[in-house]
Amino acid sequence: MRIILAEDNDILRKSLSFFLESKGFTVDQFSDGKDALDAIETNNYDLILTDINMPGKSGMEITQYVRQTINSETPIIILTSSGVEQTELDSFDIGANEFIAKPVSPAVLLVRINKLLKTHF
Repeated sequence: MRIILAEDNDILRKSLSFFLESKGFTVDQFSDGKDALDAIETNNYDLILTDINMPGKSGMEITQYVRQTINSETPIIILTSSGVEQTELDSFDIGANEFIAKPVSPAVLLVRINKLLKTHF
């Protein structure tokens, strides 16, 4: 299974990538939303994992693009340090499948990824 991870926090991105790879996933990681979006356009991913606030393009813009422009049903999990309820509601409104507040528990993330992949495939 191939995951794209868009997260501008280097430590979090690298640690989540390492954890997911140790669980058998292939992870393409990006610190810039525009670079991640370019990769989404040219590759097939089984899951998109994106932070909301990033340089280039935000996680919201990525989600909107995936759902509306390329009409993809690829599962999307949004990560954010924002505890604002409206942000979470907006994420679901534009098509995110899951919303996880930071700090992220790798074990909880893995459960949510597996649940999404099981219902999607």
